[in-house]
Amino acid sequence: MDEAAVPAELARLWRISSESRLGRPAKLDVGQVVDAAVALADREGLAAATLPRVAESLGVTKMSLYRHVGSKDELLALMQDAAAGPVPSSLDGTGPWRERLRLWAGEQRALFTRHPWLATAPVSGPPQGPNLIGWFDAALRALRTTGLDWGAKVGTIMLVGEYVRANAQLTQGLEAGRSDTGKDQAAAEQAYGRAMAALVSPERFPDAAALFASAAFEDTGADTAQADFDFGLDLILDGVAAAIGR
Repeated sequence: MDEAAVPAELARLWRISSESRLGRPAKLDVGQVVDAAVALADREGLAAATLPRVAESLGVTKMSLYRHVGSKDELLALMQDAAAGPVPSSLDGTGPWRERLRLWAGEQRALFTRHPWLATAPVSGPPQGPNLIGWFDAALRALRTTGLDWGAKVGTIMLVGEYVRANAQLTQGLEAGRSDTGKDQAAAEQAYGRAMAALVSPERFPDAAALFASAAFEDTGADTAQADFDFGLDLILDGVAAAIGR
């Protein structure tokens, strides 16, 4: 590989060192900077992972970080790839595409649970780092036997990935909204349904009134978040199956 042809930000993302091994070892490296930033984001949210806060947590000056991270945007890219981590062993191997893609989506959902800020971090382009490429490769492998062309495979992965991401954002929002009530999602949905049933008149909102008058919000089950996730994912996978069938 011609390392000279690799842009500096990609070299740091892939941990390709351009420094001489001679002389005193550096007190700080890219990995330490990124680990500190991810730890801050995990504890306090993405907004906390600023260059000054990262520098403070490492006991160095902000300017010293620029030797390892070129900009705030680059730090975010490094954080996203580091937080994604290596692909779980559960995604190794091959098998029925629907089973494998469902498993991939579930592992992505678990990733957003471990690092909630990942679900709301801005996306500025396709995956570029080794860990995110690993996740992308695992999804492509899940679709290997489908007969879909490359464009359809990439489109499918984007659709499923964005669904998981949006679901994680929704889940986080709902959890934050009921944090002061002490209710779980099932209880919150029941309270919502009862309140709307008292307010929504069939004359003004006939179909919404019929919904709230039904038992839809009373018999939701214990883990409504999982049920909602599975329902939406199944709809998407049904569409993928139809595309494969064509």
